Amino acid sequence: MGPLISCDDLLVTPSPQPPIEHTEPHGHNGHAHAGPGPSDGHADRHSDGHSDGGSNGGSDGHAPGPSHNHGHGHGHGHGPAAPVSKHLRKVIAAVLIPFAVAVFVGMVVLWPGGAPGHERTGVGFDRQTQQGVVTSLEQVDCKSVNAAQVPTTAAPSTPEGRQAQAEQTGECKKATVEVTTGPDKGRTFVEVVQPGAPRQLEEGQEVVVAYAPDAPRDLQYSVIDVNRKLPMALLAGIFAVAVVVVGRMRGLFALVALVVSFGVLTLFILPAILQGSNPLVVAVVGASAIMLIALYMCHGLTARTSVAVLGTLVSLLLIGLLGSGFIDWAFLSGNTDDNTGLIHGLYPDIDMSGLLLAGVIIGSLGVLDDVTVTQTSAVWELHHADPSMGPRSLYRAAIRIGRDHIASVVNTLVLAYAGAALPLLLLFSIANSSMGSVANSELVAEEIVRTLVGSIGLVASVPVTTALAALVVSADRSGSPAGAPASGPVRGRGRRRKR
Repeated sequence: MGPLISCDDLLVTPSPQPPIEHTEPHGHNGHAHAGPGPSDGHADRHSDGHSDGGSNGGSDGHAPGPSHNHGHGHGHGHGPAAPVSKHLRKVIAAVLIPFAVAVFVGMVVLWPGGAPGHERTGVGFDRQTQQGVVTSLEQVDCKSVNAAQVPTTAAPSTPEGRQAQAEQTGECKKATVEVTTGPDKGRTFVEVVQPGAPRQLEEGQEVVVAYAPDAPRDLQYSVIDVNRKLPMALLAGIFAVAVVVVGRMRGLFALVALVVSFGVLTLFILPAILQGSNPLVVAVVGASAIMLIALYMCHGLTARTSVAVLGTLVSLLLIGLLGSGFIDWAFLSGNTDDNTGLIHGLYPDIDMSGLLLAGVIIGSLGVLDDVTVTQTSAVWELHHADPSMGPRSLYRAAIRIGRDHIASVVNTLVLAYAGAALPLLLLFSIANSSMGSVANSELVAEEIVRTLVGSIGLVASVPVTTALAALVVSADRSGSPAGAPASGPVRGRGRRRKR
């Protein structure tokens, strides 16, 4: 990778140098146009005293005919934004190229040879599954299929008692299911659905079946879920079409970056953690790779994107330090539910608290990209609108935009985590637990630490990225061809013609 070259560098044409002005009794301070005819005082490049090089009026750039002098300048932002200088691009490249090389080397060193094998336990997700379809369905008495449960001692007024009574006296569904994949393709088995079961089957419905080879033949297959591939694929297609229709080429590149990000997650991060690598190191390397690929693919190989990368990197570092400190201080083990317990049982060498921290870092990356890119673009556009603004003025103007962004993004994060943990919070509400007891439980404490650490990183990314962008743009002001005032020899000042 060479110096970071903006796409704008290939499109900007330097403005012409001003002609030499002579002191005359009736000097012209207006703008001269090519060709004969009256001049209205406007040059093609909106620069006082410029001629476009095609005047018929002689070498001094005056067009023949009367000239109307308005004496006012124009600040229209025509064309692309001014590119940064070659020197500044070299400075940014000197920072980012070693970082990109370190990320690449880290991925090579930590790259797994695939997920390590293990003997299936048949518990939870760790079991063999095949696809099936419900071929027939009939209503039967629960007692006739031996589905009646042992009478419960619970009172009929309780939910447990009502469910047991329905299972003893109600009607069950007897479904015949055909296996459609695997070595036993075409084999059928019977699945009995209780009247109070949360998942009811329908004829023709595609299902997911679990296979237990050590069980008796009649009990080897059982329905564990329904097949949702079609609605999920349709929803993903609608999402992709919406992104491309609205975002066009940039939306298409965003979808490609999303696919690459999932590739890094599934081919590198997850197998590397399963092989015993430090989850924090793997998450930092993987998140950095996703950040570089996604930002540069979506926003181009420009200095503006590079500043956003630097701001994201600083914020990720802060999130990692805060997360590591508070996870240890709060004694969060990361092993709080059946899934994490199963992972710890299958792979005891995995650091579960490190896995929790890795999730915090990866979960914060997507929103961080949004914030840093927005702030960098705000600073660049403010500078383009008024190139005379210094770093302090740019920072003050852009940070006002950032404050609005902070309020919306932090609220989004908190509500996203609260929505994901809504069933858990509902259980605490049913138990009449106090707010302090709920917050102190490890299940909720994990989400609180995850939310607050990520939010602190997001809040910090706004001033950090804004300051970096303001310093970069302001430091390049003197070297920018569009930002610097036109220079040239001036031998005198003209005077306005008296009317």
